[in-house]
Amino acid sequence: MAYNGIMQKPREILKEVFGYDDFRTGQLDIIEKVLAHKHALAIMPTGGGKSITYQLPALMFEGITLVISPLISLMKDQVDGLNAMGIDATFLNSTLPGSEQAQRMSDIRAGLYKMLYVSPERLEIPSFFGFIQQLPIELIAIDEAHVMSQWGHDFRPSYLNILPLLAQISGQPAVLGLTATATDRVRQNLQQLLGVADEDTVLTGFARDNLALKIAHQVDKRQYVQDYLRANQGKSGIIYAATRKQVDELYTSLNKQGMKVGRYHAGLPEKERQAMQEAFLYDEVEVMIATNAFGMGINKPDVRFVIHYAVPGNIEAYYQEIGRAGRDGLPSEALLLYAPQDIHLQEFFVQKSEGTEAYKQNEYNKIREMNAFANTGTCLPRYLLAYFGEVVAKDCGQCSNCLDSRDIVDVTTDSQRVLANVVRMNQSFGKTMVAKVLKGSHDAAVKKYDYLTTLPTYGLMKERTIKDISRFIDYLTADGYLKIEGGEYPVLKLTAMGVRVLKGELVVEKRVNRQVIAQRQATSAATGLKMSDADNQLFAKLKAKRLELARAAGLPPFLIFSDKTLMNMAILRPKTDEEFLSISGVGEKKYAIYHEDFAGVLASDGNV
Repeated sequence: MAYNGIMQKPREILKEVFGYDDFRTGQLDIIEKVLAHKHALAIMPTGGGKSITYQLPALMFEGITLVISPLISLMKDQVDGLNAMGIDATFLNSTLPGSEQAQRMSDIRAGLYKMLYVSPERLEIPSFFGFIQQLPIELIAIDEAHVMSQWGHDFRPSYLNILPLLAQISGQPAVLGLTATATDRVRQNLQQLLGVADEDTVLTGFARDNLALKIAHQVDKRQYVQDYLRANQGKSGIIYAATRKQVDELYTSLNKQGMKVGRYHAGLPEKERQAMQEAFLYDEVEVMIATNAFGMGINKPDVRFVIHYAVPGNIEAYYQEIGRAGRDGLPSEALLLYAPQDIHLQEFFVQKSEGTEAYKQNEYNKIREMNAFANTGTCLPRYLLAYFGEVVAKDCGQCSNCLDSRDIVDVTTDSQRVLANVVRMNQSFGKTMVAKVLKGSHDAAVKKYDYLTTLPTYGLMKERTIKDISRFIDYLTADGYLKIEGGEYPVLKLTAMGVRVLKGELVVEKRVNRQVIAQRQATSAATGLKMSDADNQLFAKLKAKRLELARAAGLPPFLIFSDKTLMNMAILRPKTDEEFLSISGVGEKKYAIYHEDFAGVLASDGNV
């Protein structure tokens, strides 16, 4: 499909090809920078429509758009989706036989493709880079650009290695970096690496209004998941576990109960991983249980929930993973099942990892930031956005903290006891020791330091369990009264706010009985658009037709039409060509291919 950038404007192409009437926030700004051949950086939330910011300009450029993508599976999904819209795109990677690669390279030279997807590792092959240098490349899009930064949560050195190579591509193509997760530190690093000016960085914000965040403390995780999946049968979801063993055990348990689940981790054979991923994308399994190996390559828009079975190692990874839910804009949920031992496991991973002390210290800090988020009593999205440097004026009103109806009690006295104990212990011990002293523990670790048992704070909270005291310390840390310093052996210290509490200048309040509420709030994921029973019945018929067409074409169902598009069809029941084309997500190419099939379903419905 060829376009004339002079004849057609971005908005016209958006409607004709992609089927959308309007750009999302930031999309047009980025597109205009790219069309002006500027180096730009796009930081947009997951599901925010990053792909269009380089796919649309690719249609307006005479030359080729080179997309550097981190995962092979992501390339194939993107190319399949583009081809379904009539856009000439292809990929080159190790999954293709030599003859097929040679044919595609010949077709690329002949100008048959507008877009080429490759991995950074492939660009490092001298012979292949020589081929790239011969092409008329106008735009280089670097997807998941945060992995270029050593401060990002998923650093890949091969991304850094390609930067000198990109400078050797003739014609001075525009360079666009794209990411959904970038702290201020990562953003500044990426700007420096890519040569992007402040004014050419587009940050649209990290808010995901359609994603409800929930945290459950001290629950029976396996039972919680079982109940949740039963309540959400028929919906697509992902469960992230911390280890391969956790994945396998949960997979076996849920399978025995007849639930349609798959599993994915690096310990499985490549063929099994591929088969499981396809089964998930093709709606043959509803829920994927996986480690973080099941990550960036998943672009399934109708994932209705993401459950973290264990606390991840950092907030960036958490944000990236919950971003798999609700990419189609429909209401979705992200649930974190918290247990203190999850934090210890993440710290163990860091201890056993290879890396400098500076690297390990950075990872420990990230774990503590994640722990603080999991224990805060404030609005969860507000806390999350603040971490990424974004300030919002009001609470979300839909996270588990905002919906928490428990009584708020004054815990200033207990807070002062904890803070005073930290001071009495010379701010030289970690959480566990502080909790043991407050409990009045007689174990060997405490007795090792004779003076600890003589402190006026020793046994000051003897009526409470060490676990309970530790959770309270986590709360005080999360809300900024305490801070943690140090690497493998961290210690607690007071903050300026903590000092004010100790002096009686600040009141500390907290909700009570978290455990009971957490169990009660195992709610089902939101159902989406407001639909009548008749609408839902028609939606089910449209989904069945989509699945039939997808299987015949060998495509994931969502590449034909998204759930949101089908829901709008079910609600609006278009009769004329114009009404059908006005449905969001129906472009001219897809209309030409699928109109008759879906119009037939609509016509056969008695309510049309």
